Amino acid sequence: MEITEKIKTENVPKTNAMNQDPIKISVQNLSAYFGKIQVLKNVSIDIPEKKVIAIIGPSGCGKSTFLRSINRMHEVARGTITGKIIFDDEDVMKIDPVYLRRKIGMVFQKPNPFPTMSVFNNVVAGLKLNGFRNRKALKEIVEKTLKQAALWDEVKDMLNKSGANLSGGQQQRLCIARTIAINPEVILMDEPASALDPISTAKIEELIFELKKDYTIIIVTHNMQQAARVSDYTAFFYMGELIEFSDTKKMFTAPAKKQTEDYITGRFG
Repeated sequence: MEITEKIKTENVPKTNAMNQDPIKISVQNLSAYFGKIQVLKNVSIDIPEKKVIAIIGPSGCGKSTFLRSINRMHEVARGTITGKIIFDDEDVMKIDPVYLRRKIGMVFQKPNPFPTMSVFNNVVAGLKLNGFRNRKALKEIVEKTLKQAALWDEVKDMLNKSGANLSGGQQQRLCIARTIAINPEVILMDEPASALDPISTAKIEELIFELKKDYTIIIVTHNMQQAARVSDYTAFFYMGELIEFSDTKKMFTAPAKKQTEDYITGRFG
């Protein structure tokens, strides 16, 4: 009986302490630096699987650094970290960064399609870089991912034209298609709609809502209304510290910390 109970316990996935959602990423006492300048201070947070987590806070509070630390992009800017980031029970610092970034994709603030590539080749760029050459399979992946990115109907007749010919909103959705084409498990989004018009922003938000059925999404945003609309959980950062992390509805209606209330009501930030 004791052995059976032990096996049952060991096979139970780790869950977010706030509820019963399985944990996809566990950040433990994360501090991040640029040289001697400390940008993040002992941040601990559990990211639940297949949910949308919004990261909010004033400029310079460490939101983007937090995001980039998760898939080791912070190192590219010669930054360093202490603490641990556990992805599927493995320390990210022990995972090959190229492999890690296939599993944890990233969409940047400004749409960045490869300007010399067609729409088709933009989508499959990551696959080709990794040696995937099956033309029939590539066509199927392009159609599937463009449909997931809610872009297929708009570009299906211009797959051989440059991705740079698309509108800003279309380019951002193309970048999202490029990210999901390599079959990641987590998508990081650094203010993906900040440079877009309201109609394109609404399409990106609708897309995020659909994508969370298959992916864990962490989005940095300055837009309080956007955070409230798209996320299941929200984390508030201030001066490099995690001030509060909770269910989004709770945070925007009854925040636990006065700092959080002051920020979301516009008293500072």
